[in-house]
Amino acid sequence: MTIRNGGRGDVSADPLLQAVRDGVRIHDLGRQLTIGMPQSPNHPPFWHALPRRHGDMVRADGGSAANDIITMGTHVGTHIDAFAHVSQDGRLVDGSDALAAGSGGRFAELGAHTIAPMVRRGVLLDVPAALGSPEGCPAGYEITSGDLETTAAKQGTPITPGDVVLVRSGWGRHFGHPDRDVYIGRDSGVPGVGEAGATWLAAQGAHAAGADTIAFECLRPGSGHSVLPAHRVLLVERGVYIIETLDLEGLSAAQVYEFTFVLAPLAIFGATGSPVRPLAVVGRG
Repeated sequence: MTIRNGGRGDVSADPLLQAVRDGVRIHDLGRQLTIGMPQSPNHPPFWHALPRRHGDMVRADGGSAANDIITMGTHVGTHIDAFAHVSQDGRLVDGSDALAAGSGGRFAELGAHTIAPMVRRGVLLDVPAALGSPEGCPAGYEITSGDLETTAAKQGTPITPGDVVLVRSGWGRHFGHPDRDVYIGRDSGVPGVGEAGATWLAAQGAHAAGADTIAFECLRPGSGHSVLPAHRVLLVERGVYIIETLDLEGLSAAQVYEFTFVLAPLAIFGATGSPVRPLAVVGRG
């Protein structure tokens, strides 16, 4: 079936395409990749260079092209964790042997290439705003299941099965701090979801959960990434993807708590994670 639309010829009756034609606003939730940006010390840093610059080679007609090379870990910048990323007691989420699964240097069954692109209902849980401290949660604060439940209730955004739930702690405001260690927060601690909060998210049926910090979960002062119980709950026990280092400040400022969430991982065969540039899409109406 086709319909006429403003003299532009026959167009599809697909309601999603019609919504796009009517106009959408896009909130970019990904962090810009820059040399020296804050990241987990456990992963290879981002690096970018121009092997060829304009003028290094000029064609006979005067044209020139530049090109790039980048190196980075797959858990640097805004990224998603594949289920292959974390094991517990030697087992992965499907019960397989973690050592055997990585034989040959690739995770063929649970790597990043197995993460399907996401076009889902997204919910922002703006925890500090709901708790009365909109700038952000204190360093090292554990976001509890009660905090998450309270936030969802105050916003009127209950979590439904299949949703992608993004938890704002407010720590993202430190991402551009001149001292990158402020955002990393090893000495101060970093606010985030604890084990009970992760269990609550999984119980609501979340497909993926994200946060505005490097580690997603609560880091106690001085502890770094030494213990990550929320990762165990979500990636190993309950099969919920984790998205980290999100930029959630714009959504919070606009008070956009419900949206269409779009994410497509790079199909890196056998990788434990992938860089991503997630989008929150809302209608203009």
